Amino acid sequence: MTTTQDPMMPVQQPGQPVAAAPVTRDAGVVDQDPLIRLTWTDPVTGTRGYLVVHLLVSGLATGGTRMRAGCTLSEVEDLARGMAAKTAVFDLPVGGAKGGIDIDPKDPRAVDVLTRFCEAMRPWLDGYWVTAEDLGVPQHLIDDVFARIGLGQSYHAAITRSADPEATMRRVRAGLDAPVEGGLLGDVIGGYGVAQACLAAAQTWSWSLPGTTVAIQGVGTMGGAAAFYLHEAGMRVVAVADAAGTLYHPGGLDVPALLELRDEFGEIDRTRVPADVQRLPRAAVIATAADILIPAAISYALTPDNSFDVAAKVVVEAANTATTPEAEAMLTARGIPVLPDFVANAGAAAWAWWLLLGYVDDDPETSFLRLRTEMRAKVGLLLERWIVDGTPPRHTGWAWAAARRAALASDPHGAPPVVIP
Repeated sequence: MTTTQDPMMPVQQPGQPVAAAPVTRDAGVVDQDPLIRLTWTDPVTGTRGYLVVHLLVSGLATGGTRMRAGCTLSEVEDLARGMAAKTAVFDLPVGGAKGGIDIDPKDPRAVDVLTRFCEAMRPWLDGYWVTAEDLGVPQHLIDDVFARIGLGQSYHAAITRSADPEATMRRVRAGLDAPVEGGLLGDVIGGYGVAQACLAAAQTWSWSLPGTTVAIQGVGTMGGAAAFYLHEAGMRVVAVADAAGTLYHPGGLDVPALLELRDEFGEIDRTRVPADVQRLPRAAVIATAADILIPAAISYALTPDNSFDVAAKVVVEAANTATTPEAEAMLTARGIPVLPDFVANAGAAAWAWWLLLGYVDDDPETSFLRLRTEMRAKVGLLLERWIVDGTPPRHTGWAWAAARRAALASDPHGAPPVVIP
């Protein structure tokens, strides 16, 4: 996509200081109080779990369930608000929600805790909340838990509303399990969307793909797929980080080979990493000299304490709420735009609803084409506003979400019912 602007106005290059409004989370209609906040205590372990439903649209809300040691209610609330923005920006007929459990997914008790959490949230999961994978909870695990408690699959609340639930279930399972290079379609589609956001940024500034470098924090489902598709597109992924540290090679890492060395938690077996790959501390990925930085691991990864370490020209949020508002304001002041999570990493959520609604199926090319087209168009528009007048991409995205929700609120008939074939 080519941006349009005054031909006499110089293109705002990333890294040039800009004068822009402070970055906030305000979003008009989207920035309302959540509909519900629930705190659950596991009767066996004492573990805390949380559900926040930001809002319902057509009686439904969507958002994944995460497991992370230290997960808090305020974190889940931020994530639910972000999901409401994702669904609005991609014009999906559903509201936003999120679940979270304060436990390390490596804890041997974690799966049982997740199962009891889902049982406790069953009234919401049965009729209102469509959940899916998130940090620490792969899609196959959440689906196994749903099968165990008799709800079939994690999209249950939407599937049961369809005209033919069995046919819808078959379409969903076929789409999730469709084989593609690099894995299964349902596992890689979110990272593919992040890669398309990065490619749109490169196109905006006319960067050559072989000359564009990328650093990625996190090589789990989202970060790993983003790394794979950027490598396939011809960009140089020079650094990746997992819990054990940062792996760096200025000439570019052999991404497919490294991804083959991951365990179930997205950590790379260091005993099999080539000797010419440098081992650096985990935090070093933030300061890597690369054109694009992708935080794809944890929420609040970029803070005021480390934002001045960022050496990239653009930050693309693959993790949810990867940047604190204060850190984003500091990056903005330095001329580094942040592509917000509710656009850049929304591919998985958007695709899941396209699959439910029958807009895509188990043909990967149909899914890739639709997501590629929508993601590149949206990111191009976000960066056009940044280039023309310094508007932070998050501001533009929040304005889109607020306008969409305001339009629904002003409709005398309310949100249209979800029609799932």
